Amino acid sequence: MYYIVYFFFYLISLLPLRILYVLSDAIYLLMYYVVGYRKKVVMGNLDIVFPGKSREEKVRIAKKFYQNFIDSFIETIKLLSAPDSFFEKRFTGNWELINQYYDQGRPVQLHLGHTFNWEWGNVVIPKKIRHQFLGVYMPLHDKTFNKLFMKMRSRTGAILISALNMTREFLPYRKTLFCLGLVADQSPGSWMHHAKWFRFFNKIAPFTVGPAKSAIANNAVVIFACIHRPKRGQYEVAFTLAEENPKGITEIALTKKFIDYLENTIAHDPDMWLWTHKRWKREWKEEYGIEG
Repeated sequence: MYYIVYFFFYLISLLPLRILYVLSDAIYLLMYYVVGYRKKVVMGNLDIVFPGKSREEKVRIAKKFYQNFIDSFIETIKLLSAPDSFFEKRFTGNWELINQYYDQGRPVQLHLGHTFNWEWGNVVIPKKIRHQFLGVYMPLHDKTFNKLFMKMRSRTGAILISALNMTREFLPYRKTLFCLGLVADQSPGSWMHHAKWFRFFNKIAPFTVGPAKSAIANNAVVIFACIHRPKRGQYEVAFTLAEENPKGITEIALTKKFIDYLENTIAHDPDMWLWTHKRWKREWKEEYGIEG
């Protein structure tokens, strides 16, 4: 089955990007107007985050989000056949902020949210930084697609570490000059017993403090990242120094710093965030407490 799926998507990936965007537009119309994929979740999340916006404003954000969402998937297919140069000229960033810490002998952690197109970033970053890039990922339930995405994500030398076995898989690299990439807005899921509760926009939500713990334990420089889309098919990642000496900050304070950053990122480019994610699906209870 894997080779059938691979061959099918490989053929699609050979199409020029402008043709793929025509396909993306058609899928968007189907997904938004006919299927209504997770539309209730998207609109519910927008209601939480933007209570002051009108229904028309939220619908405009939702429509643009669905367009970006489908574009992201279609763009990811290009990873099967396009050369590295194709992505490097379409995904740019201030790489020097990371590379300066290689010269200082410091490992780095990147914390980012689900902003498009992180899949392109995953293949460009290893080509632009001097650290060994370690990408933490959540395995897909479908084994065929999980194998396909593993192949695409590791094509430029990224070492992939499963979020389900992170402690064990990360251990061989702990004493090296690594750059660990973490999508830090992931819902705690099965790690709810380790979750801490924070006010996230206008509703309390659980966050894992694992990324903060890791940075403190390894004294890794923490850099926050967000991805902008100047135009279709072009992305810019902006890296911001968050904490140079994490041993001098608590895991709660570092996590809260990221949440504040994430809120600003989403407020600035709301259609770039993954609104289909059920971020507020768990209800807070008083006994849980609030960290910030």
